[in-house]
Amino acid sequence: MAFDVHDPGPEYLAFWREHHLCTLTTLRPDGSPHVVPVGVTYEPETRTARVITSKSRRKIANILAAGEGGARVAVCQVDRGRWATLEGRARVRTEPEAVADAVRRYAERYSRVPRPNPDRVVIEIAVERALGRV
Repeated sequence: MAFDVHDPGPEYLAFWREHHLCTLTTLRPDGSPHVVPVGVTYEPETRTARVITSKSRRKIANILAAGEGGARVAVCQVDRGRWATLEGRARVRTEPEAVADAVRRYAERYSRVPRPNPDRVVIEIAVERALGRV
């Protein structure tokens, strides 16, 4: 079921604030999907989803390989019969202030501060589509 990305409704947004492990799907250069578990934060006001990770990970290479326009990606979370997916264009951010903001958001959603990581970067997803059943 599709949701209005500009106003997905309170249940949908509440689901994205709950503590859930998510998946991130990127495409490898050969077009095959690469799916990995991640933590995701979602800022509905700007329609931005964020994933923190290390710069040497395959998901980062896949996004960078897509070029300046960004990579088409999806993040998804499932809880029994409830699920939600956000799709959009991902770009990699390395600026210290962007990384610190993403770490703060992660700590708020997941109730824990991630371990220090000097190689941390942020995947920022400009959300274009919201799907789910909540």
